[in-house]
Amino acid sequence: MEKNKEGKTYRLNFELVPDSCWQSNLRTLLKPAVWDAIRKTVYAEYGGKCAICGANCPRLEAHEQWEYDEERKVQRLARVIAVCHLCHSVIHIGYTQLKGDEQAAARHFMKVNGCTYAEYRKALGEANEIHRRRNLVDEWQLDVSALERYLK
Repeated sequence: MEKNKEGKTYRLNFELVPDSCWQSNLRTLLKPAVWDAIRKTVYAEYGGKCAICGANCPRLEAHEQWEYDEERKVQRLARVIAVCHLCHSVIHIGYTQLKGDEQAAARHFMKVNGCTYAEYRKALGEANEIHRRRNLVDEWQLDVSALERYLK
């Protein structure tokens, strides 16, 4: 859980990937059989429940959580978690907005985090601010050493 500028903690957060890192996800970087094994391991780990909202889900989605070291220009894989479609829509709000599905994502963000629409907009503004700053990095070095955990 991350804290916003006022120190409020949200269970569900926006994770806006820098533009130069779009399409460089594990699904596209790994062989299909390897990615398939990783996501199935992650789904089993979470026992059919979303890691964020706790909803029982017949169809989970694997989500890569990345950390960014802006000084060293490193994009590091922190972990892979299982999430429901709605949580995934919030996490990738930029893509969700492009598809025209922001309204449902906003409702889900507010429900999971117990916050108002004004707090949703403020959190989105803060996420966009971070995204703009990370876009100033011309090229990110990729660190996927956390994959070792899933490849045993």
